Amino acid sequence: MDLVLEAYVSYGSEDDKSILRLMDLVRKGIKYSGFTELVKSSPFNLSEWSTYLNLSERTMQRYQKEKTTFGVNHSEKILQLAMLLRYGNQVFGSKSKFSQWLETSNLALANQKPKSLLDTSFGITLVKDELTRIEHGVLA
Repeated sequence: MDLVLEAYVSYGSEDDKSILRLMDLVRKGIKYSGFTELVKSSPFNLSEWSTYLNLSERTMQRYQKEKTTFGVNHSEKILQLAMLLRYGNQVFGSKSKFSQWLETSNLALANQKPKSLLDTSFGITLVKDELTRIEHGVLA
């Protein structure tokens, strides 16, 4: 199994061992092939991923052609988003319900669509925090 998908599947606890493993993955870099598998299983298209990673679509195409390994900053963002996707799927119980939530304006997020916030770490944190409130039934 590819490292990105392994992190996606195995993420769930935030103990020191799992955090250190994620840090190791980030430092080694995410291979484009693993990223492709994540894109296929995510509700985001390649254009959206390029926005979230702050890379042009042309650069993404070059990475694909050259089978590039992402650098530390992009690898970290990919893993953050992979973990958020896994968490959202758990909270909503299905990919389709979570995808619908990502597309819906949210009053708790200043009436923005959650997916529009995923281009920064701060936005990812806001979305994750909102998912935690939903998981625990704190909706106001």
